[in-house]
Amino acid sequence: MAPDFHETLRPTPVIDSDHTRVTTFARSHMNGSATARDQAVCLYYAVRDGIRYDPYAIDLSMEGMRASTTLASGRGWCVPKAVLLAACCRVLRIPAKLGFADVRNHLSTERLRTLMKTDIFFWHGYTSIYIDGQWVKATPAFNIELCERFHLKPLDFDGGSDSIYHPFDQLGNAHMEYVRYRGEFLDLPLDQIKDTLQRHYGPLLSLTAVDFDEDVNKERSAVNSASNHLPPDK
Repeated sequence: MAPDFHETLRPTPVIDSDHTRVTTFARSHMNGSATARDQAVCLYYAVRDGIRYDPYAIDLSMEGMRASTTLASGRGWCVPKAVLLAACCRVLRIPAKLGFADVRNHLSTERLRTLMKTDIFFWHGYTSIYIDGQWVKATPAFNIELCERFHLKPLDFDGGSDSIYHPFDQLGNAHMEYVRYRGEFLDLPLDQIKDTLQRHYGPLLSLTAVDFDEDVNKERSAVNSASNHLPPDK
């Protein structure tokens, strides 16, 4: 018996794949692809690079987490970007779910380190997509410009294998460690996410009018300055 994908295709209040903004975005990024695999790959790159990663833009309301809201703002942290990719897949009748894991993330800014007081990012979001008879993980969080500025290996996606974070960056430094998988969900477990983030990241959630890109520039300048002052190799 074929799997029943009905629940992985329908819109929800957060995965609003029936919103005009979402349907237009998804269909405009098919790039003439005929297969579900090629379409999913096109959507992945459209979300990864078309929506800028911004961990300061956390709005845990239903409205704030919607795929259509992320498209309207053009920015989002990992969970809204995963929601958007899932919604776009559902527009094109490609089964999609939301997956979550706790990760130890070494990409950070001074402000994030001060506010979070931990390098554990709870409820990191990715999209689980059903392609050619299997579920594959796709992580569209970090846009290509951010990867280049932090010397990260960009996450590519071919539709046939999992696209999850590399443990090391391009310089061989620790980047990402998966600490705990929380499972995959048909819809966003917003109450669970909100409870965890409010308990661990209270000050971060109250940020207003702070420019993540500006903080990234400061972080890179500090790193480059420190590197220039290192003693020469013997």
